[in-house]
Amino acid sequence: MKTTLNTASPSQIETECLVVPVLDTADSKNGDKAAKPEPRLQTADKAVIAAAADLIASAEVTGKMLETTLLHKPVGLKPKRLLLIGGGKAKAFTSAELRKVAGAAVRYLKAKDLKSFAFALSLRDGAENAVKSMVEGAVVGNFEPDYYKSDRKEQKIEELAIVVPKGNDRSLKTAMDQGCIIGEAQNFTRDLVNEPGNRMTPTILADRAKAMCDAVGLQCEVYGPDKIKELKMGAFWSVAQGSDEEPRLIVMRYEPARAPKSRVLGLVGKGITFDSGGISIKPADGMEKMKYDMAGGAAMIGAMRAIAQLKPNVRVIGIVCATENMPSGKAQKPGDVQIAMSGKSIEIINTDAEGRLVLADGLHYAQQLGCTHLIDAATLTGACVVALGMVNAGVFSNDDNFYKAFSKSLQQSGEKMWRLPVDDDYKDMIKSNIADIMNSGGRWGGAVTAAMFLKEFVDGKTPWIHLDIAGVAWIEDNKPWIAKGPSGVPVRSLVEFARDFAGK
Repeated sequence: MKTTLNTASPSQIETECLVVPVLDTADSKNGDKAAKPEPRLQTADKAVIAAAADLIASAEVTGKMLETTLLHKPVGLKPKRLLLIGGGKAKAFTSAELRKVAGAAVRYLKAKDLKSFAFALSLRDGAENAVKSMVEGAVVGNFEPDYYKSDRKEQKIEELAIVVPKGNDRSLKTAMDQGCIIGEAQNFTRDLVNEPGNRMTPTILADRAKAMCDAVGLQCEVYGPDKIKELKMGAFWSVAQGSDEEPRLIVMRYEPARAPKSRVLGLVGKGITFDSGGISIKPADGMEKMKYDMAGGAAMIGAMRAIAQLKPNVRVIGIVCATENMPSGKAQKPGDVQIAMSGKSIEIINTDAEGRLVLADGLHYAQQLGCTHLIDAATLTGACVVALGMVNAGVFSNDDNFYKAFSKSLQQSGEKMWRLPVDDDYKDMIKSNIADIMNSGGRWGGAVTAAMFLKEFVDGKTPWIHLDIAGVAWIEDNKPWIAKGPSGVPVRSLVEFARDFAGK
């Protein structure tokens, strides 16, 4: 999608459609949540305000979140259409709501087979952030996952003009470009996750990662079974051994020459391209979605893509442990004991608790490569979905200051996450009678015990964050602002954190 800035008056732009957000400025008093709406268009253009005056007066337009009203041939305007989209309460309107409004505009208009539109953005404080967020939302809204349908009708917005006041053109152009980079990285991740297991094997995932790295100037190393065995990644190999598809260890490096060598951010992703559960096989119902079990790894690949393009002054190493988890005569069995790269012995209680096994070796390897700070992401546990639903990802950390820094990035990215504990009181739940630890602590506190397992493979001096994205990596229904399917979470948060990390 081609994006441009336009400093003309919104009413004078020749476009297929002009989109204007509408906010409810009513100030509820005495706790009265049913106060009469006071909708206000987010533009100072008197012609646009006049064109919508009757709709406002009739209370047909209220400013309710994502309420859409389309006016054809608006009087006094050069745009062929005027689309008013509600952004909710003015006091609660943030960059997160702006992303949704922009995404909803794209999805609404492309469904009507429009190819371009202009978005009137009323800018006050934080103009650059508003432009960036708006573009991110629009780019994400343009993605559709149905490209294997033989009768697919290509519906896509090709051009977007952002209407802004004159002045600060350079900084707003930079913000627009950043929004495009981050939105496209999120869509790149969604594209990887959307592919079915037969078209996204570990080898193909590695090939896609390598091609991406070559395109944006990242170093990339891809290793197969021989290297995995040489590194003594017994936990990773224990999952891979049951599949006919070879595993791949993907290492992506962003190493700017002037970046300090004393701080290296490691991004480690679970890359299970299909998860049958192994010998502890999953129920058939819903197993088709287990192609998304590599969403954590895909997010790391997408984040590295954006980091390479945004060029923060920080060293970042991305690691993805990619394999299938399949049942076969070669597959590991419940009761087996595996030796991880760190030397820890692991009793296998459930072969469907495989994500933590590949991450265990990935986290240890990241430290071997010199990473001083670690973030991993994985569709790790159904228990996290039970705890937080499909709204928040679970966040776990061994370092309060590291978590606080990451939480600031969440405010910028708009991705919702909730911190859960990794207290030593949970450690007994994964103790084994015959090995150092078990790979499953049982039913209770499953998201926490999975995080506790990963914590065992992180040096106590290394700040670490674990993101359990099982409930948010896949969207179950079409939303006004985003298509059903892969979400691309947590790409935006990882990118924002890397940028903040570089500034310290």
